[in-house]
Amino acid sequence: MSNNKDIGVIVGRFQVNELHPGHYELINGVAANHKRVVVFLGVSPTLVTRNNPLDFVTRKEMLLQAFPNVTVLSIPDMPSDAEWSRELDKRIREACPMGSVVLYGSRDSFIKYYSGHFETIELPAHQNTSGTQIRLGISQEVKASPDFRAGVIFAAFNQYPKVYPTVDIAIVKGDMVLLGRKPTQNKFRFIGGFTDPTDNCFEDAAARETREETGVEVENFQYLGSAKIDDWRYRSEQDKIITTFFKATYKSGEPAANDDIVELKWYNIAGLKEDDIVAEHRVLLHLFLGYK
Repeated sequence: MSNNKDIGVIVGRFQVNELHPGHYELINGVAANHKRVVVFLGVSPTLVTRNNPLDFVTRKEMLLQAFPNVTVLSIPDMPSDAEWSRELDKRIREACPMGSVVLYGSRDSFIKYYSGHFETIELPAHQNTSGTQIRLGISQEVKASPDFRAGVIFAAFNQYPKVYPTVDIAIVKGDMVLLGRKPTQNKFRFIGGFTDPTDNCFEDAAARETREETGVEVENFQYLGSAKIDDWRYRSEQDKIITTFFKATYKSGEPAANDDIVELKWYNIAGLKEDDIVAEHRVLLHLFLGYK
């Protein structure tokens, strides 16, 4: 790793609970060949996600405990690689106005995205030190310690308030609408559920939920509106559910209750009453009757 540049710059995320041997090898190797070492930590605009669970300060303190003479700075993620490269160059020169610079990264690091002015050196990846695998292992372990519980509480509070998107659908066949009942309720509801990251759009999510809960296919989607749902599970939480509500025409299939629905029933639309519907879906009933 011999290099005659004054400043060695490491760019990474270090999204682990503790530094692994590969990290020590990297930082010690760079420190042995440069007068100064600067570590730039990538900072995501998201908070407490699977790929970016730790904030900047937490990772900075981890690095400084092991390497107190290293300078640790942040570099935010940006929409384009070119913009990110310019920002990295600017921050390097803000921190180190004088001196020659070389940037270090592994084969799967930032190097292939970097288009700035400084020299880069690609280092061999350390075996068996995947940050993703380390995080996965940690996620499967519960520890009976105050520090563990404090970490969970910290993560819960350091997130943006969330809206959980759901879809609901009024399945119409002539003058009838298909409703479902959950096992703990005696009133009926519109078919629907949470959207999934694999869904391409809300219409696809509604069609998927329809298949999963009723076994039928629908067509001719019509957007009826959106509404906050007074779901009992979230009444005491800051996070809430907002649903996108559609009407669609029954296409094919024999209705069969499935998933978390235990009973399906065709209702005559003209005779549908609020008392037939669970309280949290009455706001959807009003939207539906306004567009029937």
